[in-house]
Amino acid sequence: MQGLATIETDAVVIGAGPVGLWMVFQLGLQGIRAHVVDVLGEPGGQCIELYPDKPIYDIPGIARCTGRELTQRLLQQIAPFKPAFHLNQQVSEVLAQDDGRWRVTTSASHQAGQQFLTRTLFIAAGVGAFAPKELKLDGLTPLLGSQLFYRNAPPEATADKTVLIVGGEDAAVANAIALAADGPNPAKSVTLVHRRDVLQASAAALAQLATLRDAGKVKFLAGQVTGIHVTDGRLGSIELSTPEDQTVNLPVDTLLVCMGVSPKLGAIAQWGLAMARKQLTVDTASFATSAPGIYAVGDVNTYPGKRKLIVCGFHEATLAAFAAASYLNPQASGVLQYTTSSALLQQRLGVLADDTPA
Repeated sequence: MQGLATIETDAVVIGAGPVGLWMVFQLGLQGIRAHVVDVLGEPGGQCIELYPDKPIYDIPGIARCTGRELTQRLLQQIAPFKPAFHLNQQVSEVLAQDDGRWRVTTSASHQAGQQFLTRTLFIAAGVGAFAPKELKLDGLTPLLGSQLFYRNAPPEATADKTVLIVGGEDAAVANAIALAADGPNPAKSVTLVHRRDVLQASAAALAQLATLRDAGKVKFLAGQVTGIHVTDGRLGSIELSTPEDQTVNLPVDTLLVCMGVSPKLGAIAQWGLAMARKQLTVDTASFATSAPGIYAVGDVNTYPGKRKLIVCGFHEATLAAFAAASYLNPQASGVLQYTTSSALLQQRLGVLADDTPA
C-alpha cells in the first residue's frame, strides 16, 4: 500500500501473548531485536482478554500467578531487548519479496497501518486474532467509525459527547473510568449498560468505578440494547430493555461497544502456508513453516503430539529462535551458550556491563 511507513528489520513477531513475548526474549538472547504486532491494545493475548485475574498454576518456577501477573513478568523480562510494540494493528498481508525478505502489512481502525520488510517472521497468534463481538442491530453498521466504535474510540468521538458504553468486562469498565475521570477532554456524560448488575474487572477498577458512580460521573443501567433511533443518518438514542421488561430510551452521541472478543484465524489462511485443521504445520526441529524464514509457535501450529499449553509454546519459541539465528547468520558457530556463564548473554540481558570499545 502506498503511503505507509516501512520498517526494515530482522524479525517481526505476530502476537503479544505469553508465547509471543517469550519469543521476543529468546530472539533477544540471540542478539535479534523484534517488532511485535498485536490486534489488541495491550500485550498479554488470551491471558489479558480471557483470564486476567484467574490463577495459573502450571508455569515453571511460579507456583501461582494470574494472567495479568504473567504478562507483567514477561514484559519485565524482555525489557532489556527493547522490543517495539505495534498495538491495535492486525496483519492483513504477507508477501514474499525477490530478495528473500517478507513484506508484512498491517491495518488499524483508528490509526495508519504499518509496513515491515523483515528477514524472519514469527507467528504466535494463538487461536487467531481477537475480533470484537459485534452488537447486532438493524441500521447500526453504517454508523461504524462515526458514532459506533468497538473497544475504544478516538478522543474526538467522546470529548464533550453523551457516551453510552455497552459491556460488563475489563474493557467496558476501563473505558467508563477513563471517559468519566477528570482530564483535558472529558465526555459530557457516561452511561455504562450491561445485561446484569454484575461486572467483571479487577477489584481496583471496580472500586474506582464505584467511586465515580457515587459521585454521579458514571451512570449504570442493567438491560440489553434492543433498538436504535436514527434521524438523517445520525444516531440519536438507543432502546434499552430492562430486567423489569420496561423499555427505556437513552440519548447518545457515541456508542462504544465492549462486549468482549472472539478469536478468528483471519488472514493467516490466505498467506499460502501449509495448514492442517486450520492450524499451521511446522517442522518440530525448528518450528519453521512451509515458507523459508517464517516460523509458527504456540496454539497457531500443529504437529504430532501437539499440546496447547503455554509451557509447550515456550519450548517451541526457544527452538524457533535458535533456528532463526542460524537462518539469519549461517556462518555463526552455533555453540550453545548459557545465561549462567556467558558474558555475551549477560551483556545482552543488561546484567553485565558491555566493555566493547566504542
